[in-house]
Amino acid sequence: MFELFRFAARDKGVLPEHRSSGMLPWLIAIMLFLTALACWAGMSLAGAAASLSSDLDRRATVQLAEPNARLREGQIRALLVELDKLSIVESVRRVSDEELSAMLDPWLGDTARNADIPVPALIDLVFTQSNRNGLDQVKALVTTVAPNAQVTADAEWLAPASSLLRTLKWLALGLVALMAVATGSVVVMAVRSSLNTHGETIDIMHLMGASDRQVAQLFERQIARDALLGGTVGVIVAILVILPLSARISSLGGGLPGETPVQWWSFPMLILLPVFGVGLARLVARRTVMSNLGDKL
Repeated sequence: MFELFRFAARDKGVLPEHRSSGMLPWLIAIMLFLTALACWAGMSLAGAAASLSSDLDRRATVQLAEPNARLREGQIRALLVELDKLSIVESVRRVSDEELSAMLDPWLGDTARNADIPVPALIDLVFTQSNRNGLDQVKALVTTVAPNAQVTADAEWLAPASSLLRTLKWLALGLVALMAVATGSVVVMAVRSSLNTHGETIDIMHLMGASDRQVAQLFERQIARDALLGGTVGVIVAILVILPLSARISSLGGGLPGETPVQWWSFPMLILLPVFGVGLARLVARRTVMSNLGDKL
């Protein structure tokens, strides 16, 4: 494998360094840096969307807006007992008044606590698994015990957030594809520039019996070394940016559904990006050289 990056003794000096080769590693470093960030964003959003979807499909909320406090308390106790008997329900709990006040504080401030504002009672349900029939069964039971109560699946009111996460995920993956195209374009321009610079040397090599593939291998090795150097630098810088950014995101502690830390397997994927970059650069360099030499002949 390492023969790809090492020139044989007879090949050294055949294609001397030129100015454009000094810029190529840094251009590839920038491309791989942006690609790594887009990959990390895409993987994080994909994990968050999957976690959010699986979590919300198992959750529902029962809302009781009965104005009679005495009747409401009786209905709540009855619902807690009946819902706990259902085999499809993993857990059921009443949302405390303190939690309700904390949820209302950002909008109402202390008014929700001091003023005589009717606040509906909430019961949080978690199903054993995602089950639409289970939701219908819960609705039927709740209607029997508390006719004025409403049952809402969490997936319904948070569907826009889940859709947004999926859209952002595909946008990040699209950016990765665009970065790959941009990297290939940079390699094409560098190879064509090098072909123009070393045109006379290549003609002499052909006269001495060198084939187009042998010439292409020289360019492949040079491009592979530049891509490996630039890709490694770009990915290392990206990881140094991602690590503190991930720590800041994890420290928010918002407790939102689907809020998950960065997946451990995302970093090995990022580390492999320079390898993919080298493979892409070699392929593009070979096809560019063979195409240009074929047209020339």
